[in-house]
Amino acid sequence: MSVFASSVTLLASCLRMLPKRGLKDPETRYRQRYLDLLLNDGSREVFVRRAGIIRFIRRFLDERDFLEVETPMMNSIAGGATAKPFITHHNDLGIDMFMRVAPELYLKQLVVGGLDRVYEIGRNFRNEGIDMTHNPEFTACEFYAAYWDYNDLMDFTEQMLSEMVVAVTGSPVIQYHANGPDAPPVSIDFTPPFRRISMVSALEERLATKIPDLDDPATAKFLEALCKTHNVTCAPPLTTPRLLDKLVGEFLEIDCVNPTFICDHPAAMSPLAKSHRSLPGMTERFELFANRREICNAYTELNDPVVQRARFARSSAEAAEGDDEAMVTDEDFCVALEHGLPPTAGWGIGIDRLAMLLTDRVTIKDVLLFPAMKPKDEAAMAAAAAAAKEGREE
Repeated sequence: MSVFASSVTLLASCLRMLPKRGLKDPETRYRQRYLDLLLNDGSREVFVRRAGIIRFIRRFLDERDFLEVETPMMNSIAGGATAKPFITHHNDLGIDMFMRVAPELYLKQLVVGGLDRVYEIGRNFRNEGIDMTHNPEFTACEFYAAYWDYNDLMDFTEQMLSEMVVAVTGSPVIQYHANGPDAPPVSIDFTPPFRRISMVSALEERLATKIPDLDDPATAKFLEALCKTHNVTCAPPLTTPRLLDKLVGEFLEIDCVNPTFICDHPAAMSPLAKSHRSLPGMTERFELFANRREICNAYTELNDPVVQRARFARSSAEAAEGDDEAMVTDEDFCVALEHGLPPTAGWGIGIDRLAMLLTDRVTIKDVLLFPAMKPKDEAAMAAAAAAAKEGREE
């Protein structure tokens, strides 16, 4: 068919030619995502599916009478999770502030205020490493429900995720290429019930040893020796929570291909979780793992202000020892607890890692439209650092 145009109107200028043979180079795909979306249908489908995951979570919670809220992105204290924060500066107030690592403490204050079921979907910021499953800023959903405990949360998680996987992929069993697209896929079955194991007892069984009282300062030396025996590396400071976390990662998480709840974390690892009703020294907390990666963290919330202050004091001491991921005391939150937090359960899930599983992607950069990348231009990096320093000095 021939078209004889009587006039032509230019709608947009295109001064660069698109690649003629598609776009495969990862570096270019991440830095120039617009080209990736134009040329690769699979990339567009990833982000359509990611949006579907978020819509499903929002709808699932809305239908169960949860109220969506928004809480501050900048905080005077980096609380709500054990993580190293980003620091920024508020010029008008003249103080350094922290980009939020988690919205938890604000959301629980809303429950104190009578909002019995609240949730937030938004960005968190953690000044930590970049690798296949970590990005400095990431999307998470957290919710809090009064008069629930961690048993309710496990049942709720099984229902939500099993229904989501079917809705998004069409089957409760996904085929995930954990070792790359050319390797055989791993089958991951989200059919409930998910396996449940108790952390310390499972670790003792796996290592054929008895772990001493975790509140005893000498236990850190025992765990350090255990790590050396099994060639498990842990960066300083060698605190009990950090050593135990490394051992769990090496010997328990490695077996969690199908969804598995690792439950009953020690109080030393969980400063915001309520003490276990039948296991002394433990808390009513779980983490959900799939494909050997954590995707969900939840617990019955600690609502005793006296115990909470003591837990904060302990984690503050670890921070003083050099643990830059340890929490410090948040007195405003403790005052809120003194007004009465009803029995409450809290839950958080990482949207990015969940999207990786449900879109069959092995790196988090594939499910972020604009992942964190080191600038190409070293001069630009130096200029940006100088500008940031000048802004802080002003």
